[in-house]
Amino acid sequence: MMNKKLIALAVSGLAAGSAFAQSNVTVYGVADVGYVYSQGNAGVGGGTNKFSGLAGGGITAGNRLGFKGEEALGNGLKAVFTLEYGLQMDNNSGIGNTGGLNARQQFVGLASNYGTISLGRQYAPGFNATANNDALEATDMSIQSNMSVYSGMAITPNSPARYANSIAYTSNNLSGFTASAIYGFGESKLNNTYNDNVNSIWDNGRVGLGLNYANGPINIDAVYQSRLQEVVPNLCADPAVCNVAPPYKAPGSGKSINEWYLGGSYDFQVAKIYASYQALYNNNDVRVNGIDDSNLWTVGVSAPFGNGVFGLSYGRLSIDRDGPDGNSWGAGAMYQYNLSKRTALYIAYTYINNDKYSVPVQTQVAGDGIGIGALGEANYTLGAGIRHSF
Repeated sequence: MMNKKLIALAVSGLAAGSAFAQSNVTVYGVADVGYVYSQGNAGVGGGTNKFSGLAGGGITAGNRLGFKGEEALGNGLKAVFTLEYGLQMDNNSGIGNTGGLNARQQFVGLASNYGTISLGRQYAPGFNATANNDALEATDMSIQSNMSVYSGMAITPNSPARYANSIAYTSNNLSGFTASAIYGFGESKLNNTYNDNVNSIWDNGRVGLGLNYANGPINIDAVYQSRLQEVVPNLCADPAVCNVAPPYKAPGSGKSINEWYLGGSYDFQVAKIYASYQALYNNNDVRVNGIDDSNLWTVGVSAPFGNGVFGLSYGRLSIDRDGPDGNSWGAGAMYQYNLSKRTALYIAYTYINNDKYSVPVQTQVAGDGIGIGALGEANYTLGAGIRHSF
C-alpha cells in the first residue's frame, strides 16, 4: 500500500514538473549611461543654451527592465505576456516612481498558428517600422527620432507610438510578410453635452495598421496610424467659471490626425542603406495640441568598421501652416564599438538647424529634452558612453 502511494506521488510530481516546464519567463534589459554636451543659440534675446551632464539610457538605447514569458496551452496555443519598465540610471528614477513613461509595455495575450492577439499598453506599428529603417538605430540621437517627436508625429520610435488601453493583432511571418493592427481606446469623457458623463467610443482613440516585408538583405515597412476624433476640452466648460454650460469639446476639434509612413533598407554587406518618408495631416479646424501638417524624409548609411559599426543619417522636416511654412534639417553620425555581443562603447554627434517658422527640434538627451533647441537657430549635441544589454 505504501509503495503504491509513493508511486502515485512520484507520478504526480513528474506531471507537475512537466506542466511547469511548459512555462518560461525571461528577464531582460538595457543599462546605458553616457556623457552629453549640447549647445545652441538661444534665439530671441540672444545668448547661448548649453547642457553638460550625464544621460541615462537616452543616447543609444532607453534603459529598461523587462519580463516576458509564455505558457504552452496545447494544440499550438500559448499564453504570452510582457512587462517592461523604463529606468533613468543617472538620477535614480524609474520603477516605483510615478512618471508617465515608466511603463514602456504591459500586455498579455494569446498566440497561435494564426497570429497573436494581445491587450494592454503596447507598440503601434510605427515604433518598430521607424527603428527598422534608421542608420542611427532610432536612438535619442537619431535625426528621425528627434524630428518626428518634436513635430507631434505618432509614427516615431518614442512614447507616442505606444498605445495604452489597446488591443492588437500581429500575424505570423508568411514568406517574409508580417501584418499588424492595433486599436487604443480613448476612454474619454469629453462629450457633446454638458450633462453627459459616459466614455466615448471613438473620442481620442488610436488606430494603427502595419505591413513589414523582411527577406534576406531587404526590409520594407508601410504604416498607417490615426488619432481618431482628437478632442481637446473647451476651456470654458466649467459653468462655475464661465457662467455658461457649453459642450466639453472645444469648437473645431473632434476630427482625426492621420499619418502614413514608408521606409526601407538594403544590406549590401559592405554597407547598408536606409530611406524613409512620412506625412501627418491634422484635419481639425484648430491646432489640436499644437500639431500642424508636416512631412519628414530621411536617408542614411551604415557600415562595419573595425570591431563595430559606423552610421550616418540626414533628415528634413517641413511644417505646413496657414501662414509661412517652416523647415528643420539635421545630420548625425554614430560609431559603436563592440566589446562583446552584449556590451558596447559608442560616440555620437548630431547637428540640427531650425528656421524661425519651424519647431524647436533638438536631441532629446540634452536638458531632459528642452531648453537647447530654438526657432531660427542651430544646435548640436555630442555624446559618448557605454551600453550593456542582458
